[in-house]
Amino acid sequence: MNQLFNFFRNNNQNAIHKWLHYFEIYDRHFNVFKNKPISLLEIGVFQGGSLNMWRDYFGNEAKIYGIDLNPECKKFETDNTKIFIGSQDDSNFLNQVKLQVPKLDIIIDDGGHKMKQQITSFEHLYDHVNDEGVYLVEDLHTSYWGTFEGGVKKPGTFVEYSKNFIDLLNAWHYCPETISEFTKSTFGLHFYDSILVIEKRKILAPKEEMTGKIMIDLAKFSAPNENS
Repeated sequence: MNQLFNFFRNNNQNAIHKWLHYFEIYDRHFNVFKNKPISLLEIGVFQGGSLNMWRDYFGNEAKIYGIDLNPECKKFETDNTKIFIGSQDDSNFLNQVKLQVPKLDIIIDDGGHKMKQQITSFEHLYDHVNDEGVYLVEDLHTSYWGTFEGGVKKPGTFVEYSKNFIDLLNAWHYCPETISEFTKSTFGLHFYDSILVIEKRKILAPKEEMTGKIMIDLAKFSAPNENS
């Protein structure tokens, strides 16, 4: 049982609502940040329970920020936890948040889960994640739910939007003259049930090398006749 799941299972204070398989994913990608002076932003404060969970997991040196529409969430502020009240699909609000917080090591989007909200937040906040940082979007199953503007393979959902990240990640190999900032700053994509984790890192154009001796004359090789 990892530390996050243990906290969740034994929680008797502020409510936390999570799908149970998320805890393994969190620990896999967040473990490297434990007990370090990191900065974390969670979109979607809810009852404040996850803020307590992150504090327990990352330690007292972590600076934790939250975004929520509900002004009541301000009550969850502490010396090392600041709450911003506003909408995650409001570009002006997000830009103001960026002016008030340092570059972030972790962003967790657990907000309203609607398509415009997830896409707007990503487009405005991804560049505010540090190199070696992580951007995590959860509850992606709403991309398939009509009540959240979703649908299977429906254009405009966050799942369909994020599928384009695969092409951007590989742009070095088909369109190097138009390499995007995403390509130059993204190391990997990890798709899980309902979660996408994006790992940031400065990326240079990929290089290939060969070491060792050539043991087979490949020039003489030809594929066998399929009728032989």
